[in-house]
Amino acid sequence: MPLDPDRAEPGRPDPEALLAMAAKEGRGRLKVFLGAAPGVGKTFEMLVQARRRHLGGADVVAGVIETHGRAETQGQIGELPVLPRARITYRGQVLEEFDLDAALARRPQILLLDELAHTNVPGSRHPKRWMDVAELRAAGIEVWTTMNVQHLESLSDAVARITGIRVAETVPDRILAEADAIELVDIPPAELLDRMRQGRVYRPAQAERALKGFFREGNLAALRELALRRTAERVDAEVTGYMRANAMSGPWPTGERVMALVGPDAAAETVVRQARRIADALHGSLVALHVERLGAEDRVDPSPALQLAEALGAEVETVVAADLPTAILNCARTRNVTHLVFGRGRTAWWRRITGRTLSAALLRQATEFSLHLVPNPALPPRPLRDRRPLPAWFGWAMVPILVGAATGIGLATDGIVPEGALGMVYLAAIVATAVVAAPPQALVAAFLSFVFWNYLFLPPRYELTIANAQDVVGVVVFSLVALLLVGTTGGLGRSVRVARARLFSLRRLVEFSRRLGAPGSQADLVTAVADEAQRVTGHATCVLMPLPGGPSGTPVELVVRAAVPTEAEPDDASLAAAAWAFEHGTVTGHGTDTLSAVAWQFRPMRTAHAVVGLVGTRPPEGHDLDAERDRALTALLDQAAVAIERAELMEERARGTARAETEALRTALLTSLGHDLRTPLTGIRGAAETLRDSGNRLTEATRTDLLTTIIEETTRMGRFVSNILDMVRVEAGEITPRRDPVDVIDAVEAVTQRAETVSGRRIGRDLEAKRLTAQLDAALLNQVLANLLDNALKFSGPQGQVNVGARREGAEIAIFVEDDGPGIPPGDLHRIFDPFFRASRTDRVTAGSGLGLAICRGLVNAMHGRIAAESPVRQGQGTRMTARFPA
Repeated sequence: MPLDPDRAEPGRPDPEALLAMAAKEGRGRLKVFLGAAPGVGKTFEMLVQARRRHLGGADVVAGVIETHGRAETQGQIGELPVLPRARITYRGQVLEEFDLDAALARRPQILLLDELAHTNVPGSRHPKRWMDVAELRAAGIEVWTTMNVQHLESLSDAVARITGIRVAETVPDRILAEADAIELVDIPPAELLDRMRQGRVYRPAQAERALKGFFREGNLAALRELALRRTAERVDAEVTGYMRANAMSGPWPTGERVMALVGPDAAAETVVRQARRIADALHGSLVALHVERLGAEDRVDPSPALQLAEALGAEVETVVAADLPTAILNCARTRNVTHLVFGRGRTAWWRRITGRTLSAALLRQATEFSLHLVPNPALPPRPLRDRRPLPAWFGWAMVPILVGAATGIGLATDGIVPEGALGMVYLAAIVATAVVAAPPQALVAAFLSFVFWNYLFLPPRYELTIANAQDVVGVVVFSLVALLLVGTTGGLGRSVRVARARLFSLRRLVEFSRRLGAPGSQADLVTAVADEAQRVTGHATCVLMPLPGGPSGTPVELVVRAAVPTEAEPDDASLAAAAWAFEHGTVTGHGTDTLSAVAWQFRPMRTAHAVVGLVGTRPPEGHDLDAERDRALTALLDQAAVAIERAELMEERARGTARAETEALRTALLTSLGHDLRTPLTGIRGAAETLRDSGNRLTEATRTDLLTTIIEETTRMGRFVSNILDMVRVEAGEITPRRDPVDVIDAVEAVTQRAETVSGRRIGRDLEAKRLTAQLDAALLNQVLANLLDNALKFSGPQGQVNVGARREGAEIAIFVEDDGPGIPPGDLHRIFDPFFRASRTDRVTAGSGLGLAICRGLVNAMHGRIAAESPVRQGQGTRMTARFPA
């Protein structure tokens, strides 16, 4: 329903704000100590303040205090009286619960009631503790309580996405909104984790489990942000309520608040969506306002736009008023709005002329707000018109028009204005002619003006005579003033035109320099050159570049690399002129002395070394460039040539770097082949020759050992060749993973069992009990896990311990493989996943080919995951490889 227009009247308190204040009368106050997570010190801070009030003489009673075994919290209860708990029997057990009836009978001044989200034991009067609090407040008892931000009902889904844990106990948001005071108890996540490790929050065993699950630094940081935002929203609501209740005019710059002005036009929904985007970008709230004007009919029903605003989370308000800008500004000040978003509607022409449009009124009056004008997508864009210089005949046509107008004014005022003063009217006509035309036309206008003035108005009338010396002086002064005005005004007009042209050129050069400095490829640069040349000239434009790699001595072949518009391409005759311009480095084509018959004009982009390309323009007949635009185009081409040369040098440098990297990779590959293939081949050859030459004289155990050596070295060589092929596939981007649901726990268990069978060693497991599913390629995941386990088993030593685990971390699934080997030097951590890199972790283990971890990174990236290494893990040793995939 539309609200009363008096509601927005300045100087009067808001009735709704006064009703909200009246509703709190006679009800007990509620103070909430809000925290981001358990252990931040909510209960401790509540007890500190309660003891201070108790020492000051207040009747403070501890109803329920949950210390969780924390000695510091227990010590803060001190001399505070504690309310005995009720004993309730449930399923054969006697449980202690808050005694609501005892609290109502005791009626303390302040009652401390910890854990607002607590679920009461079945058999209690209310199923939830926040319901107990509501009854206590209705009885006039002030309640102090604590809660964590994850227990708010509206944040349940967000907390589940962040932490991976669904909070069972929730509190309705209205309970927190109705609280009289909210105090945020906050500490940094790193400090909270230190308290957890020191055993100051949970017992050691429980703390160790919490650190692996809920209490991770990323989770705590996200929850802390939620708590800070919710507290800031509450403070903003309190400020707004105070301003409305006390009739204070805003806005106060305490926070960002966006108001969308929903009008009765087709752009209303566009305004709402744009306002929502602005509010999201500013992390502010959104209000949608529709003003119904008295006596006016809406052209379009605003209801769909208002419904859209409600769906987007905006607070919708409708008011009725006669003065649209005043109603908008009063409502905006009342709601402490900082940004106004409105559309460009269809406005009557007389409103635009008189400046009575809504946008003009807001620009004049809304000086304390940020204004956002949203274009109307339903209105077609107005075509831009190129301002051409006026033709010569126009100036000559203006001479009789302006002189005739001055004569008409003189005849109309004859007898009223003295004849001498009529000369000023003719001077005005002379000045106007000098402004719109050229000096010759102004001189003719001056002569005609003198003739008509003398003949029609100076005595003796209707005669071209000069009667006396005064007339001689008047004629001379009039002529001199007219000539002076002609010269000054004409020169001033020419200066203005030249200055405007030079300013245009300067702006275009500055904008073009900025575009050239932006990062991008040579193709982007060439497109920018074509666009800018078209803007400067106003003609069809193209950029031609030579094809690289032509045989020496052959003519250069030019190709069109960019054109504006896209269909603008030179014909064969014009291309011949372009080839001449490129070869000789001169301007060729239309309007020049060389091949002037073609329709295009080609200008070289020349550097100190060579011509890097051509810019072609196709001017229409009779529309050659003026001097200023010609100079601007020349300066533009000089900058473009330097930028293109710089881009070519950068590309050449990139190619040189790639060649160097390829050469380094080739060298590493040959070195690896020379070492990792020669070693197993030498072992195989030695064992085979021993069996051939001395097979009959060897014992059965020796022959078996030699055959085992051959098999192991063959397997090692095959694995190395397989790694080489996999690495080539990864580098070439030929791996296309499948996206199927994979049970990560089952995959990790299967690969771990195979690794145990091959190595004969026990591998520890730290796997979540619940199912973890991700869209992955099962075969690639198995290869990643196998390489990680093989790497860990090799570097942990024969007696070392290797652990594998998988768990949910927010929106990701983390799989880690950890060993207790000597670790990786800090300087090598950033290179550990490079091909053929071998970290010198121990002298006891033969280093591999350096491809296993590089293959892991390539496969993980192909599955849209990420992998990282950590070392040391504990006591200065150990390495942990962690692969994370989207859950």
